[in-house]
Amino acid sequence: MIQSMTAFARESSATEQGILTVEMRSVNHRYLDCSFKLPDVLKSLEPRLREKSSAVLARGKFDCVIRLQSHPAQVGALEIDLSRLDAVLAATRGIAERLENPAAINALEVLQFPGVCSAHEDSEEQLQAQALSLFGRALANMLQSRQREGSKLAALVLDRLAQVEAEVKVTRGVLPVIMQQQRERITARIAELGVEVDQARLEQELVYQAQKADVEEELDRLDAHISEVRHTMKKGGACGRRLDFLMQELNREANTLSSKSQSATTTRNAVELKVLIEQMREQIQNIE
Repeated sequence: MIQSMTAFARESSATEQGILTVEMRSVNHRYLDCSFKLPDVLKSLEPRLREKSSAVLARGKFDCVIRLQSHPAQVGALEIDLSRLDAVLAATRGIAERLENPAAINALEVLQFPGVCSAHEDSEEQLQAQALSLFGRALANMLQSRQREGSKLAALVLDRLAQVEAEVKVTRGVLPVIMQQQRERITARIAELGVEVDQARLEQELVYQAQKADVEEELDRLDAHISEVRHTMKKGGACGRRLDFLMQELNREANTLSSKSQSATTTRNAVELKVLIEQMREQIQNIE
């Protein structure tokens, strides 16, 4: 399918560590350029995220931001090892019995004893797995958005292409009339001057003028480029750069057609061709 390079996607999920949010956007770019902003706990995922992105994206400036908003209730949560605490208290009582004036037990000092108290540690591996899954969902949504936009762009390009083809057909149809009118103008002008001319020389000059104004070759190349544009779009995939090249070739032939024009009709057709080609080129700038 034809894909646009412009899209946006956002996914959020609640985890034990907090609210995980993945936000990504892409815009048109000559090549694929991926940028990631990740929390420290997910920094190690960047190579895998980059690999997943490059596997499905061919072109575009791709930016991804992952945020982790911690639950306030979980900040500073502590876990007490009651069995360890009982052992420490029993030991302190045994020591106190052997002292003449034992000091009172300080609860804070007991908590600081190794193994009694520990902070709740979240599973980093679990969080990373959840982040990868959420990233995959967001990336799939963004691809669907790019495909929907790409379908619209393809329809616009094909519509303009049909108009280009119609202009080429009209121009080809009026060429014999234009050639005949040019020949009649020259012979009429000579008759008005009332001079005698060498008929063989006159015929040579008429043939020369006809060759200068002949644009059949340009029209044939325009038809060939139109066919190639259709073939490229039907094939789909990352075809934006090829389509852009074909727009340059179409514009080159339209310019030649304009420079060779010998009538207002062909000049007008050439101008219309260039307008349509430019409209296609603008749309193609966003195609992957």
